[in-house]
Amino acid sequence: MGALSAAEVRYIEAGIAQDLRSDGRSRTDYRSISIDTSVIPQANGSARCKVGATDVIVSVKAELGRPPPGRPTHGSLAIKIECSPTASPKFEGRGGEDLSLELSRALERSLLGGPNGAGAAIDLSCLRILDGKVCWVLYIDGLVISADGNLLDVLSIAIKAALSNTDLPKVEVVSSTATDEDPELDVNDEDTTPLDTSSVPTIITLTKVGKHYIVDATSEEESQMMSAVSIAVNRKGVIRGLTKRGGFGLEPSVLIDMLSFAQKLGQTLIPAIDLKIAAAESNKQDV
Repeated sequence: MGALSAAEVRYIEAGIAQDLRSDGRSRTDYRSISIDTSVIPQANGSARCKVGATDVIVSVKAELGRPPPGRPTHGSLAIKIECSPTASPKFEGRGGEDLSLELSRALERSLLGGPNGAGAAIDLSCLRILDGKVCWVLYIDGLVISADGNLLDVLSIAIKAALSNTDLPKVEVVSSTATDEDPELDVNDEDTTPLDTSSVPTIITLTKVGKHYIVDATSEEESQMMSAVSIAVNRKGVIRGLTKRGGFGLEPSVLIDMLSFAQKLGQTLIPAIDLKIAAAESNKQDV
């Protein structure tokens, strides 16, 4: 996307000020959200999410590993996002690498919880197999195929859908002793258990353009942002993470208003997303 002309900038800003954006949406409207699951057969779970012209794919791969240090009864998550150079000219070379790292870190702050695993998006204790020795490690990989704004939110939706699509094989410990570092295990790929994703948050980014903030900003709108706040909120209205971008500061009262708005919006947005995920899973089972 090239630089906008002065007239285009004025058009965008005037539309937002009048609550009528250039694509006909109000400041609080999302573009159409599309979700498909089981898009990568080799993965334990996967999903594709499109919001407007932004298109991402997320896969979840479950592997057996060792519990994190100091947390013998937990498994772990790892998140890595890549931006395809074909998605946008700005993703070529260093620009794509920097954005990939920025997105990965923002998602980790929202989904992985604190250093001891408290507040993680899913109960990491459900990934335990043999305390102190074996657990599930979930590798979440995301790919940005097409970018037209609001990447963090779309990736969060795709991650929730991919985790909802994830089934973990049943693992039985055949033999193990106190000194056995590599216990004998029996992995049954035919007997699987789904993950509980009821607490996985959705990220809602509020982008401030002029005096107003908007949801689901397009690339053109993001190019005019003063600042943006990405708020991870779950279906109970609990805020799980916060990320700010942009060079302009925010008054405390404005930030408080943004947080309150995101919590209220989440009460309608998240159930709607959950219904789309359920419909995608139902279509998978009907195939």
